[in-house]
Amino acid sequence: MPMARRRAIAVAAAVLLAGSVAACGNSDTGSDGAGDDGKLVLGFSQVGAESGWRTANTVSIQEAAGEAGIELKFDDAQQKQENQIRAIRNYIQQKVDVIAFSPVVESGWDTVLKEAKDAGIPVILTDRAVDSADKSLYKTFLGSDFVKEGRLSGEWLVEEKKAATGDVNIVELQGTTGSAPANDRKKGFGEAIAADPKLKIIASQSGDFTRAGGKQVMEQFLRAHPKIDVLFAHNDDMGLGALEAITAAGKVPGQDITIITIDAVKDGMQALADGKFNFIAECSPLLGPQLMDLAKKVHAGEEVPPRIETEETTFTQEQAKEALPNRKY
Repeated sequence: MPMARRRAIAVAAAVLLAGSVAACGNSDTGSDGAGDDGKLVLGFSQVGAESGWRTANTVSIQEAAGEAGIELKFDDAQQKQENQIRAIRNYIQQKVDVIAFSPVVESGWDTVLKEAKDAGIPVILTDRAVDSADKSLYKTFLGSDFVKEGRLSGEWLVEEKKAATGDVNIVELQGTTGSAPANDRKKGFGEAIAADPKLKIIASQSGDFTRAGGKQVMEQFLRAHPKIDVLFAHNDDMGLGALEAITAAGKVPGQDITIITIDAVKDGMQALADGKFNFIAECSPLLGPQLMDLAKKVHAGEEVPPRIETEETTFTQEQAKEALPNRKY
């Protein structure tokens, strides 16, 4: 084969390889700047896909963007803050109109948020907050009151165990260490159960909001503590993982161990309806339509409230049975 032809083939192969590598990234980068068709461009960085709740949240955002006529650039951070910071910087470089993200953890965002502010790109926090002292670095927070979710869970337990004699031993499956829902749900629950001194948290550890993590940590709890009366899990998925460990240990979930969780996704609601869970505080993942409305408003320069909370409720076994047939997530 002539040398010139071999060189041409090598160059073509290199171009194809570069294209295939770019296509393997988990960020839908699209074209730089605003959409070619004049659409508002929203760059969104998601925490990951660690739970059924998170999957429903992602679907809600993707579907709502399409319905609102917004071009969505989506990135999955795979539970890593450095991935989210990289995605936000990519969105700044692409000159998107609005950036939204659900922070993996609360701290460490000031530098990249200042970069977005300096670039004139408004930022919306969804589902999880940041602990920055400079509130001008983002326009608004859209999500749940995690402290309230924890408090409602604790208040239900206080009422449920008011007739109990002796100590009530509680184990806690925390969410991702340093995340807003883990910090706040723990805080709210702890404040509520302080009303009854016989309610005692004897062990508390992170299960990272995953079923696998919930199962693994619950196995450790069961080995270390022969008397566990209550499990408080910061989300349904960890509670569902814990069910496997509890059953394998020869105990009856919902009877031998009272189980309280947060989220109210379908699998969790089914466990509640079946009597394996005892109480769930709702945390709705369907934030998509509200997020798109906010994106349009901040892009237009309209004033929006600094905090917008979703409307949520709680469920007992009978309420779960009633709600399940029409559950969207």
